[in-house]
Amino acid sequence: MKELLRELREKSLSAIDGTNTAEELDALRVQYLGKKGELTAILKQMGKLSAEERPVMGQLANDVRAALEEKLDERKAYLAEKALEQRLATEMLDVTIPGEKHKMGHRHPMYIVLDEIKSIFIGMGFDILEDREVELSEYNFTKLNVEEGHPAREWSDTFYFDDDSRILLRTQTSPMQVHAMESRELPIRIIAPGRVYRKDEVDATHSPMFHQIEGMAIDKGVTMGDLKGTLNEVVKQLYGSSTVTRFRPHHFPFTEPSCEMDVQCHKCGGKGCPTCKGEGWIEILGAGMIHPKVLEGCGIDSTVYSGWAFGMGLERLALRRFNISDLRLIFENDIRFLEQF
Repeated sequence: MKELLRELREKSLSAIDGTNTAEELDALRVQYLGKKGELTAILKQMGKLSAEERPVMGQLANDVRAALEEKLDERKAYLAEKALEQRLATEMLDVTIPGEKHKMGHRHPMYIVLDEIKSIFIGMGFDILEDREVELSEYNFTKLNVEEGHPAREWSDTFYFDDDSRILLRTQTSPMQVHAMESRELPIRIIAPGRVYRKDEVDATHSPMFHQIEGMAIDKGVTMGDLKGTLNEVVKQLYGSSTVTRFRPHHFPFTEPSCEMDVQCHKCGGKGCPTCKGEGWIEILGAGMIHPKVLEGCGIDSTVYSGWAFGMGLERLALRRFNISDLRLIFENDIRFLEQF
């Protein structure tokens, strides 16, 4: 048995030195030291030895095992080092070669304007709300005093999901004002930006999908003067102190009195051009004092509280902010256009 252990030691150490891969090395480990390996097979013969020989052979077997394990660890470290050297040689990186230049994106011009508007209103103490785009007609129309039969409720103007004209893609962000009035404590000061949908034909100033920003303030003693002062300040902060604006009387079912606000056309300076359709002015929002019926419908006492509301088109604000002549440019994602901002 002593001779068998000596032969195993010499044979195994020589075989380990001859391995070139981690797989070959592991195979030898199993062959010599595994549960069914050659060392185990020799140790099974211990039962044939005398009581005096067993301790001597046991110690010799342990020495052989220790020598094999040490040799396996040495060869494993050697092969790992060689593999790393080979990998470094084949994957060598020449740091003197210029790297590939990656283009970095930036905010879309429309969202630059949105962030500026948010910042202006936050500075005035307003909260920012976001809400659902699929809405009930009750909130999109009825609770805003837009009764059955109104042209805005027709299928030719609105995207409905059901035959009952009950579920729709919101045509305005005004429903968020109703949700705020029903859920928030008074006083309320919020703006609500988001996408809206109408069956408009695409042209220089219209799109079937566009963005609106609704604003609302409700408190005791709120007047039309507060509305005009707030909107003028917002526009001047956005476009500059020399910006020319005008307010025109108008009618909206959910405000009384109502108005529209225009800014002088940035393209022609008020002379008239295709962008402003020859009028010299571009409408940017509709506004007014919240109708008492709308307040009462949301559980607010209109004899104690009053409020104003407005809705502005974000795309049109971006047109004026960056002197863009055609709204369609905002949605076409032409890199040549977007790189200018």
